[in-house]
Amino acid sequence: MTGLMRLVVGAAVAAVLGAPAAAAETTGFTSPSGNIGCILADDLLRCDIAERGWSPPARPADCPDYSDYGQGIVLHQTGPARFVCAGDTAMGGGAVLPYGQFLAGGGMSCNSEPTGMRCSNSEGRGFTISRQAHGIF
Repeated sequence: MTGLMRLVVGAAVAAVLGAPAAAAETTGFTSPSGNIGCILADDLLRCDIAERGWSPPARPADCPDYSDYGQGIVLHQTGPARFVCAGDTAMGGGAVLPYGQFLAGGGMSCNSEPTGMRCSNSEGRGFTISRQAHGIF
């Protein structure tokens, strides 16, 4: 984790991430291309993408019209990954995670690969995200 920024975020950011109002320890990191930005918190891992050549699945009915949808994917310690419905972003939140390196915490990990980010939880569920494609497994 050398070179990665450790942040203590206040109630505003913690609330957006779905964490309790108390401060949560969060690590932000970015792909070497700068096209993917991720946040690893105590109980979630989220990656957003700036430019993509693919479309997300259909917007779910419970995602309000005033929120963005499909700009990122979120994963919790257990359960499947899902597309983000939110008005914030994980872009620009930290240092570069070099290709071939990974970041782990809270039962989740993310690998920086030349083909994009590959993130998973301890159940083996997760996602891949890149300019060319995405996948949920």
